[in-house]
Amino acid sequence: MGKAPASKAKAKRQPAKKATKTAKKTTTNKTTTTEASAADVIGAVEPEVRRRDAETLLAWFEEVSGYPPVVWSGGMIGYGRYRYSYKSGRTGEWFMTGFAARKSALSIYIMPGYSFGNMPKLLAKLGKHKTGAGCLYVTKLADIDMAVLRKIVKAGLAEVAATEEVLS
Repeated sequence: MGKAPASKAKAKRQPAKKATKTAKKTTTNKTTTTEASAADVIGAVEPEVRRRDAETLLAWFEEVSGYPPVVWSGGMIGYGRYRYSYKSGRTGEWFMTGFAARKSALSIYIMPGYSFGNMPKLLAKLGKHKTGAGCLYVTKLADIDMAVLRKIVKAGLAEVAATEEVLS
């Protein structure tokens, strides 16, 4: 059989129109505190070298920050808490500093980020690491200078305290 006559050819499918309603802007964080134990979260970390480093960081962050560890969703362990507010009016609470032990690296969180004050100079002295928007990625603690990391965490805590409402 040959082709169908042009009048019976299938019409091209048009893409569906986008919905005209806009979603309501969320005002709550997706990431919140949990009732999980930091020791239990760290106990489940693989590989073993990452778990040992996470055990070290658990006590180290408490000593450096002066705050107890709190587990947040996503396996993040935070220390201290502050309230932030955006120009849009959205507010929320977040931890001041902390870490997460991921399979590929340790993620260390300094909430003001890494571009204020003398942070670039400190990062240059830290050792082997990578940075993201608010994360410092370290494969193993043996690759970095813990005294420099202490200065970085302390500087971040001071910056949050100077610019935000500290809750605990």
